[in-house]
Amino acid sequence: MKLPYKHMLIGAEPEIIVNPYSGHSATLTPEAVAVYDMIKGAEMLGKYEMVRHGLDWFREYFPEEYFILLD
Repeated sequence: MKLPYKHMLIGAEPEIIVNPYSGHSATLTPEAVAVYDMIKGAEMLGKYEMVRHGLDWFREYFPEEYFILLD
């Protein structure tokens, strides 16, 4: 799986991420957590092309988690 961003901090363990709007949660691999964090950071900075790139990656590799956390 090719990651969508070059420079990310990737942890060692899976994490449970909670959708702040729905309250639903999903367990993500360390790589997916890093991409999720990049998406959320890019949203805050208004970097929407970066957001779209991450969302596309999530839909391809983690479609279930995408619908729980990012849709």
